[in-house]
Amino acid sequence: MEEAVADCVAALGAVADRDWRKVRAGRLEWSCRRTAEHIASDLVAYAGQLAGRAQDSYVPFQITLDGSEDGLDPADDAGVLQVISTTGALLAAAIRTTPRAVRAFHPYPFRHAGREGFAAMGVAEVLLHTHDIAEGTGIGYEPPAELASFVLTRIFPRVEPGPTPWRTLLWATGRGALPGREPVTGWRWCNNPVLRSERLTLEGVTPAVAADLSLAGDGGFDWVDSGPFEGTREGAGMLLTQYEEGVFHPEWAMYVLVRREDDRAVGAMGFHGVPDGDGRVEIGYDLAVDARGRGYATEALRALSAWALAQDGVRTVAAVVDQENVPSQKVVTRAGFTEVSRQEGRISYELRR
Repeated sequence: MEEAVADCVAALGAVADRDWRKVRAGRLEWSCRRTAEHIASDLVAYAGQLAGRAQDSYVPFQITLDGSEDGLDPADDAGVLQVISTTGALLAAAIRTTPRAVRAFHPYPFRHAGREGFAAMGVAEVLLHTHDIAEGTGIGYEPPAELASFVLTRIFPRVEPGPTPWRTLLWATGRGALPGREPVTGWRWCNNPVLRSERLTLEGVTPAVAADLSLAGDGGFDWVDSGPFEGTREGAGMLLTQYEEGVFHPEWAMYVLVRREDDRAVGAMGFHGVPDGDGRVEIGYDLAVDARGRGYATEALRALSAWALAQDGVRTVAAVVDQENVPSQKVVTRAGFTEVSRQEGRISYELRR
């Protein structure tokens, strides 16, 4: 967040002596001045959401710059950049001091986001609108590639990676073209889904988390001593491949199971892909050794299966278990699944609507 704001201020400082009110911001209907004010407004709004732990709506406040009310001298464009620096610092502080598990209200698509989601949204606002102002004022602008990648791998999970992160982000937001892809005329970012059971929070994995887990990292979670187990890392690698192929669907991907009492991750559970044409989706799971025998897998399986069957067009949730894996067989039967077949040492179970 701090790097994105510093890059914005450095780039736009070169044209701060112009009157931004008279210049249109790239392809937007707004002026460059209005666009710069929008950046500051969004940054402080996101900081307010996190700091206030808002759950059902936006915190009902807004900022006004000097000159927006009678009796005040209008802020010049350099002053607007100072406000962006300040509001960016406020958001960075809110992100830094907000506990990992906290979710605050954001309307799309799941009505909440964590600190990393708000960071990605804040960086996106800064990068994209700096681009708009730069385009309007006729200067070149390209942020560091890692900033664009940060945004893409956290709130654009369905966007297939392109030639460079920045060109891909511009294309994904209707600001540029990519060879072989249709122009984008409407877009929204997507924070990760989160479900809750009695003792657990099921946190949807982003491409960034999948990449870290697949490379022996912790994905940003505090795991119990024996986790994450090998199945979680293998599943993360599969999800990373889906992302690279442009077929990643966050709600039909993998969820890390987090114990709410201490915010420690105990395993992972997820779908092998989106539901097929018959409304059937397959589910799999993996628990860290230290977390087994406490009913976590059964609890999570009930919650995730119930969510899946509540979605339009889904009729069946399936699970396939090795015949010698008796503990896993007990998990699926306790969760309400029924055995439907046995072949080649594997047992197929189904739970139907």
